[in-house]
Amino acid sequence: MDTAKPTYYWDYIKVDSLLSLQGGLEQDDSNISTEEVLFVTVHQIFELWFKLILKDLTATRDLFKAEVLSNENMVEVVTRLERCATIFRAANQHWDVVETLPPREYLKFRGKLMPASGFQSAQVRQLEILLGLAEEDRIAFGAEGSHLAALREKGGVETESSRRVAEQMKDLPTLKDAVMGWLERTPIGGADHHAGSHEEFIEQYLATHNSELDANLKMAKAVASMADDDTRLDGLYDKERASVKAFLKPDDERTARIRAAILFIETYAEEPLLAWPHRVLEGILELEQLFVIFRQRHARMVERIIGRRTGTGGTAGVDYLDQTALKYRIFPDLWTVRSLLINPNVAPSLAGADFFGLKAEG
Repeated sequence: MDTAKPTYYWDYIKVDSLLSLQGGLEQDDSNISTEEVLFVTVHQIFELWFKLILKDLTATRDLFKAEVLSNENMVEVVTRLERCATIFRAANQHWDVVETLPPREYLKFRGKLMPASGFQSAQVRQLEILLGLAEEDRIAFGAEGSHLAALREKGGVETESSRRVAEQMKDLPTLKDAVMGWLERTPIGGADHHAGSHEEFIEQYLATHNSELDANLKMAKAVASMADDDTRLDGLYDKERASVKAFLKPDDERTARIRAAILFIETYAEEPLLAWPHRVLEGILELEQLFVIFRQRHARMVERIIGRRTGTGGTAGVDYLDQTALKYRIFPDLWTVRSLLINPNVAPSLAGADFFGLKAEG
C-alpha cells in the first residue's frame, strides 16, 4: 500500500461506484423515473444490510460450535445478535420509503421486472439456511418448486446467486443446530448435574405449573356467569395441562433436554450464571421476531401498492408472502416456552443455587 497517498472518504467507501448503480436495466438513472430509482435504491440497501447480518450470524454460529461457550464469547454472541436486531429494525423502516411509491407510478415500470422477484434474493435464502430453516418446511415457489431453481437462469444455467446458496447449504452446522447443541449441555443440576437432572427439574416444574392452573381454574369458575361454564373451563384447562406435558416430556430424549434447558434458563434468569444465557435466548427470539416483521411489512407494502395480483416472479404474490411470515419460524420452542412460564415467586427451588448464584462454598 502506498502510505504517501492520503485516504479520502470517496475512495474509502467507493462513492462514485456506489452512486452509479441505481440505473436499473438502462444503467443510467437519468433515463428512468425518480420512483424507479427509489425502488432500486431501497432494495440495494436491503442487500447491504443482509450482507452485514450474514457476517454477524456466521461469526455467532462459529462461537456456538465450541465445546464450551465462554462468558467472554457469550457477551460477543449477545452483542452480535443485538446488532442484527438493530439492522432489521432499520430495514423494516425502509418499507415506509417504498410505500411512498404511488401505485400507478410503480405500474409504469413493473413490467420490466418480469420474472424478477424478491424471492430471488440469494442473501435472504442464505439467511434462512444459516439460521436453520429446514428444506422440508419451505413453501413451494411458483412453478419452480425450488429456491435453488428460482436462482438459476432459463434452462437451469447456474448463476452466482445459485452458487452462493448452494455453498451456504454445505456450511454446517446451522445456527439453530449449534444453539441446540449448546442448550443440550446446560448443567441443570449445577455442580451436581447428572443424566437425569433435566427430568427432575421437569417433574418439579410440572407439579408447580399444575398448581397454578388449579388456582387459575378456580378463579375462572368463581367469576363464570353461564351455566355450562364449568364444563367448558375444565376442558380448556385439561387441554392446556396435556399440551404442556406433551411439550416438556417428548419421546425424543435430546429434544426433552433442550426444552428443559430453555425453560430452566427462562425460569431462573436472574441468577448470575444464567443471566447471559438468558440474554442469548432473548437475542435469538428478538432476531426471529424482527425477521417475521420484515416479511409482514413486505407483504403489506406489496398489498398496498399492487393489491393481490400475481407476483412478477410467478408466485401468488401477497398470499405467498403472508405464508412465509406465518410458517417460517426456525426457533418455535423458544416461543412455545413463553406459554409455560409461571410466577417466579412460586417457581420450584433452584437445584444447585450456590453454583448458579456464584456463591463460594464454605
